[in-house]
Amino acid sequence: MDREAESRPRRVLTVLGRGVLLVTVVWGTFADGGFAGWAAVAAAAGLATAVGLCAAFLRATREQRPLPAYLLAGAVLGAAWLADSGRATLLADVLWYGLAVMSLVRMPPVPGLVTSAASLASYAAVTTASWLSVAATVGGIILLGYLLRLDVEARGTSRRLLAQERAARAAEAESAALAERARIAREIHDVLAHSLSAQLVHLEAARLMLDAGTDREQIRERVVAARRMAQDGLVETRQALSALRGELTPVGEFLVELTGRERAALVVTGTPRPLAAEASLAVRRTAQEAVTNVRKHAAGARCSVELRYLDGAVELEVRNTRPPRGWSEGEGAPAELAASGSGYGLLGMRERAELLGGSLVAGPEDGGWRVLLRVPE
Repeated sequence: MDREAESRPRRVLTVLGRGVLLVTVVWGTFADGGFAGWAAVAAAAGLATAVGLCAAFLRATREQRPLPAYLLAGAVLGAAWLADSGRATLLADVLWYGLAVMSLVRMPPVPGLVTSAASLASYAAVTTASWLSVAATVGGIILLGYLLRLDVEARGTSRRLLAQERAARAAEAESAALAERARIAREIHDVLAHSLSAQLVHLEAARLMLDAGTDREQIRERVVAARRMAQDGLVETRQALSALRGELTPVGEFLVELTGRERAALVVTGTPRPLAAEASLAVRRTAQEAVTNVRKHAAGARCSVELRYLDGAVELEVRNTRPPRGWSEGEGAPAELAASGSGYGLLGMRERAELLGGSLVAGPEDGGWRVLLRVPE
């Protein structure tokens, strides 16, 4: 828009300048009454032809068509010689001056210099002015052409830089859109993997109990637990949508609710403070995934969650003890249940931490399991 606002006055001035030049040439050619009758008709036709050749030359150079531009430059040069021989001196001088300037401005350097030199040499050869006046005129025309060429090149460079800037902004916007899509996909995965895998644990346990003829009340507990997990999944889905909108409850409140529901111990050290949206979300999802893994893979083990507020960072540590003696993945959480879910929990947590410039360590410790997340605020 700025470029259009600048080019419109330039176009108006260009049109006005050419109009004034044309009027001046016409007036200077016919005002003294040197042409009458058929001579005036021939002079008018010659003037119209010269104007047409000049317009065609300007168009060819603007469209960067070298061969037509060279041919038209020769035609304009010839028209100037014809005008001078026909006593239209002003027209001839204007054609030579204009061709010299436009050749320097619009043509490639070498052809432009050759054409400009031919035009100025033609002017110098026929003019009756003193050599000092000729030298001043030639020098002024060359300087004018050089300055105009610099202006054209500067505007061309500005346009290219503007196009590059727009392309960079478009690429940046596309990259941001892809990053946002990846974030949304990660949120959807985390919510569904956590909620559905937990439901599957309880429903599969209820199926096994039915096959084994277990007491109806125990089966009912499993179904109720699956129902509770479905409700929790809806809550988590709403939380994920709130996170995508930038509406998050404090991390401390979330961990209190999570540990209370899962009967885990919670310890908070440092001075609690609001966290950035991405850091807060990383802590939430990591806590959810880690606690869910304890329930799936080490049912009955004691679980503890510790949140530490550090200088410029926050740490979340989730530990679980060794499962009770006699427990195995076949008890309460069969092997097929322990394998439920997406299988990308740890990978997703580590990826989330690394995207924020943090780290995640997860592995066995004293017969149990330990997950340590550290992310910058």
